[in-house]
Amino acid sequence: MNPSTGLNTREFPMAESLAFHCAMPAPGALARLCNALDAAFDACADALDPSQHASFARAVRAALAEAAADPALLTDAQREASTACYRRHLLAADPDGRYAIAALVWMPGQASPIHAHHTWCGYAVIDGTLTETLYDWQADDDCATPVREQSREPGAVSFTRSGRTCIHRLGNGSDSAAVSLHIYGVSGEQISTHVNDVVRLAENVQAVPA
Repeated sequence: MNPSTGLNTREFPMAESLAFHCAMPAPGALARLCNALDAAFDACADALDPSQHASFARAVRAALAEAAADPALLTDAQREASTACYRRHLLAADPDGRYAIAALVWMPGQASPIHAHHTWCGYAVIDGTLTETLYDWQADDDCATPVREQSREPGAVSFTRSGRTCIHRLGNGSDSAAVSLHIYGVSGEQISTHVNDVVRLAENVQAVPA
């Protein structure tokens, strides 16, 4: 528990629903999201790392925004929470291992660890409000220092490339549940192990600078 925020920042194994491959029949909103991601990759077919292209980032952000705005995207089961920590539901996995799509459900007080990313990823808020804290990486001290916080409400979209140039933590500091949609540049089997690069917070950090 972080005493300055009241958020539970420990990371637990996440309960996940079964994934299906995007090549299989899927609900309309999710199928459209998979198709948009496939098109983004096709447009950068000659690139060694599509995530480095601005057009790819724009396409992923647009696909996230459209999917998150569709009330039919998630079933009731895919909105189920956990009292232990935020819950992740794996919605779809690309058969070629290029991406995995998940819904994260956050109860009040639940938060991710402070982390960078081993892969590109993007997210959009579907319901509720999340607080995103951004950090700078201090390579000499091997730790992160907080920079600022921002409120992320329904419709907010973010895209991040791999590496420690973008370190953050997401948490639900509100009094009601929140749901977010995430896309990771890994296979479905790697979603729990190859996404978050958990980093250490600098010592004696009391609060995010105003």
